[in-house]
Amino acid sequence: MSQDANCAAVARNPRTEDVVVTDGRLANVFVYVKGGALENTSFETPQTPASLDQRQCRFVPRVLGIQTGQSLIFFNSDPTTHNIHPVPRVNLEWNQMQARDGMPLETRFSRVETLIPVKCNQHPWMKAYVGVLAHPFFAVSGRNGSFKIEGLPPGEYTLVAWHEVLGEQTVTLSIGSMETKSIELVFTTSKVGRLSGSLRMESPLVVEQ
Repeated sequence: MSQDANCAAVARNPRTEDVVVTDGRLANVFVYVKGGALENTSFETPQTPASLDQRQCRFVPRVLGIQTGQSLIFFNSDPTTHNIHPVPRVNLEWNQMQARDGMPLETRFSRVETLIPVKCNQHPWMKAYVGVLAHPFFAVSGRNGSFKIEGLPPGEYTLVAWHEVLGEQTVTLSIGSMETKSIELVFTTSKVGRLSGSLRMESPLVVEQ
């Protein structure tokens, strides 16, 4: 961060964030459901905007889920200029400066896409990922590795868990009316140096009708 004195001044104990593990629990995993009754069902677009902040020269949160057409607002809480640059595959790409303490920038993504990388061209270590889905059945694992998805209609689905470094896992899910299930996924890798081995995500999955 020394390339920008403003970032160096505000960043408190900066660390890499591509793999965040606490007591074997994996954070920032984007978990979502696909298939089943979701394929032919329309869902209302949330009226409440989602947000991504630039704070201590980091994107917060690192991983975010929104629905198609939902407003996504970018804030800049840093004393320096940032350059927001989403790099989608099927949505429109854009690239815009945002001044220190500048006005919020608002965007929407009209097409389903998992996941859209977001970067700052001014600060190459800054990265975020936005999952865009047509339904609300998604979550991001917290620092304790847990996530919760609620309100899923009964049926047969595929549960997808995506991580920016450790890749993607899928599991078949069958859920009935008023049923609650817990699912545990284990990510293993030999490519993360000192974190090689098993990275466990304890994942209570709550799906209720």
